[in-house]
Amino acid sequence: MRISPRVQKILSNYDSENPGVKARLAQLLMNGRLGGSGKMVILPVDQGIEHGPARSFAINPGGYDPFYHHQLAIDAGLSAYAAPLGQLEVSTGKLYGQVPTILKLNHSNSLSRLKEDADQAIFGSVEDALRLGCTAIGFTIYPGSDQGLEQMEEIAELIREAKAVGLPTVLWSYPRGGNITKDGETAIDVVAYAAHLASQLGAHVIKVKLPSAFIEQKEAKKEFDGAKIAIGTQAERVAEVMRSCFAGRRIVVFSGGAAKDTASVLDDARAIRDGGGNGSIIGRNCFRRPREEALELLDTIIRIFQGKE
Repeated sequence: MRISPRVQKILSNYDSENPGVKARLAQLLMNGRLGGSGKMVILPVDQGIEHGPARSFAINPGGYDPFYHHQLAIDAGLSAYAAPLGQLEVSTGKLYGQVPTILKLNHSNSLSRLKEDADQAIFGSVEDALRLGCTAIGFTIYPGSDQGLEQMEEIAELIREAKAVGLPTVLWSYPRGGNITKDGETAIDVVAYAAHLASQLGAHVIKVKLPSAFIEQKEAKKEFDGAKIAIGTQAERVAEVMRSCFAGRRIVVFSGGAAKDTASVLDDARAIRDGGGNGSIIGRNCFRRPREEALELLDTIIRIFQGKE
C-alpha cells in the first residue's frame, strides 16, 4: 500500500503505536476517493439500534437491508463503513475487503429510561472485529453522565486489548447526562473537553458533534473570554476542538448530526475543512435520502474536502 506524505505526517503523531495499529490507520487514511489527503468520510449506520428501525429506515426502505449501507459506502468511495455486530455479520461475508469496516461495540437504545446516568450496552468484542476482518473498533462514551467514569474504564481496557492485536479505536465522545444541559451537549467548551478526554484515553480517531458557540461552564467562559479564543464561526470552533486534541495531533472527525437540508450539510463540511478537521462521519443525512441523492451528496462532500467545491 502506498502511503502519501500527508498520511505519513499524520501517522508520525502515533509513533508509540505498534506497526499493526499504524498499518490499519494507514488503511483508513489511504482508502477511497480521499485516500492520501488526510481527510476522511465515514458512513456510520447504528441508528436502527439507537432509534429503532422504522424511525431510521422507513423513509428509505432499502435501509432495512444491511447490504444497502455497506454497498453505499463502497460505491461512494468512502474511507470506511461503521456498523454494529449484527449488520456486519450479514454483509461482510460477501463484501469483505472492499471498504475498511469499523465494528461499533456498544450501543444505547431509545427504549431506555436512562437520563442522568446515560449508558450503553456492549454488543461485540475485539475478537469479533478480528473475525470479521475489521480495520478498527468503535465505542461511545458519554462524558458528564453518572455512568461516564465506568464507560471510560471500559474503553480504556478495550483500547489496550485492541492495540495488542493491532486494531485502532474510533471513539465517539458525546457529552450527555449528569448536570449537562441540552444546549451544553454541543457547547464549544464541553465538546472540546470531550474530545480531549477521548485523546487522553488513547483513541486514535475521535468523533464529536459540531459545537455551537454556547459555553456551558462558567469557569471555562472566563478562560475563553480572557484568552480571546475565537469561536464566532463554525470553522473557528472546529479549530478549537482540533487544538484540544493535543494541538491537532489526533485525527478528529465530526458527526453529521440530525437530518437536515443539503445546503446545511455542505456548509458543515466546508466548516470542518476550513477549521482543519479531518473529515465527516455522516449517517442519517445519507441513508435517509434516496440512494442516488445520497451518492450525489457524498460526492459533493468529498469534493469539498478535496478543495474542489
